[in-house]
Amino acid sequence: MALDVTALYPDPAMLDLPWEVPLEEWPESHLAALPRGISRHVVRFVRFGGSVLAVKEISEPLARREFATLRNLRRLDMPTVEPLAVVSGRESADGTALDACLVTRHLKFSLPYRAVFSQRMRPDTARRTLDALAVLLVRLHLSGCFWGDVSLSNTLFRRDAGDFAAYLVDAETAEIHPQLSQGQRQHDLFVAHGNIAGELMDLEAAGALDEGEDPIEIANRIMHRYDLLWNELTSEERFERGDRWRVDERMRRLNNLGFDVDELEMTTDIDGAYIRIQPKVVDAGHHSRRLMRLTGLDVEENQARRLLNDLDAYRAATDRQDVDEELVAHEWLARIYEPVTRSVPREMRAKLEPAELFHEILEHRWYLSEQQGYDMAIEDALGDYLSTVLPSRPDEMAILGVDTGEIPIQAIPRD
Repeated sequence: MALDVTALYPDPAMLDLPWEVPLEEWPESHLAALPRGISRHVVRFVRFGGSVLAVKEISEPLARREFATLRNLRRLDMPTVEPLAVVSGRESADGTALDACLVTRHLKFSLPYRAVFSQRMRPDTARRTLDALAVLLVRLHLSGCFWGDVSLSNTLFRRDAGDFAAYLVDAETAEIHPQLSQGQRQHDLFVAHGNIAGELMDLEAAGALDEGEDPIEIANRIMHRYDLLWNELTSEERFERGDRWRVDERMRRLNNLGFDVDELEMTTDIDGAYIRIQPKVVDAGHHSRRLMRLTGLDVEENQARRLLNDLDAYRAATDRQDVDEELVAHEWLARIYEPVTRSVPREMRAKLEPAELFHEILEHRWYLSEQQGYDMAIEDALGDYLSTVLPSRPDEMAILGVDTGEIPIQAIPRD
């Protein structure tokens, strides 16, 4: 049987990987020791040139279906891993047929939920992590995506300016429709509640949840958070013509939830006494798109919001409000952002991605300024951060030599 590689970006070097060997037996020389989540299939992280690939062994029909689903979700700008290839027609040395492999690009600085909870963190980290999952599910449902197997295990998390952003990593059961029915959404929520409660019970048994927390109640809160987001984004609001300020209020509430209103549908009653308003098209990512346009930096939404705030502050401090925004952004990038992020010693660059690092330095500067009673220069804050904070941070690009299924989970400290 001939090896068949279906790839978005064909690379002949992919043929050099040991496809004739069952994935579980691939030699260590090919593997990258990164944290893995729990999966029903064999998954390995593989070194490939200067990057890392995630390879999942799965039947060919499922591999091709998931490959196509992930491609479609990426076209819809949904937060998912990037599909690269399907490798089928595999045979072992003795001629035994092997399952196909789905190849995706490893999402840098992302962590499965067990790795997130293995680190020492504040008590509200669980809430912020699970909030990110609720937002991800809302975004998928708005785009017409039925997930089918919502769980923490099928999600990756990246830090986003103190919060977390969630990414869909397993789309085996996902389906994309023009619009989801109420039944499809409710099925996803039912599955999500059961899976999340069970996964939190596992964390509780490992001592990773505060003793006062109830996994069932936490799962209930996630469903409540989902309902709040869904209703705010999709519900119709009716108000009198004299209360047009409520249009702006509705948009502000949506913005505060991290969504931007691209279009509003407004209609009046026959007698013109009332106006009905409903968001027609909603999308996330206003700040990240603006930052990308101005600087070329591709970062998470909260990180972009924080960087833009610093850019706006720089523009005001240098009295450049009348100068073209793109010119000021280029100057800020060259004089502030890049010098700060490049000042990190090479041996510590795997601890945080540059945008999250810059956010933390801004936070540290605010803390030091409040402590000292005057505005601390960012260079001074940077020096203090590199000497007192960053060295103690774990590497989030990699947790070397550890499978997260084997990580002893530390209990979350209480205040």
